Amino acid sequence: MARFGRAGERPGAPKAQDQLADQGVTKRRPSAATTARAVQSWVDQTIDQAQRQGAFDDLPGAGKPLRDVDTRTDPDWWVKSLIQREQLDLTGALPGVMQLRREKATYPQSLFPLPDEATVREVVADFNERVLADRRRPHAGPTSPPVVGRLDVEEMVRAWREAQDSG
Repeated sequence: MARFGRAGERPGAPKAQDQLADQGVTKRRPSAATTARAVQSWVDQTIDQAQRQGAFDDLPGAGKPLRDVDTRTDPDWWVKSLIQREQLDLTGALPGVMQLRREKATYPQSLFPLPDEATVREVVADFNERVLADRRRPHAGPTSPPVVGRLDVEEMVRAWREAQDSG
């Protein structure tokens, strides 16, 4: 049995595309740019319609900055999000000098609940000793190490007395 042409074709018959073209019907695929514009237009129309209907009114987080916008540029984004999500307190992870600076910022208010002057003197003396111990630690690097100033014991006792007299 002899075969003429390809399977499924009728030899000598015009192709369907040619027949449609002769009738003025062209079925061509739109270009990618046209398709993208059509999709963009549809998306914009859908968003506009939703805005008119109030679908975006009273959304949680309205007016607040978007979260995780800078994750591509920040190499530590996952650590920061973990700390925020788990509400971790990292004050214990600070370098010693930073911990001392934070503690120093709480004086003299943190002394006010103490019961007597001797305890106030002990707490301030302990802080000053920890400051000196931090200064004795070796430092590496081209810059001078950060330093925390010591507290004046008499000034702290005076502030504690004034708080006790006024309270």
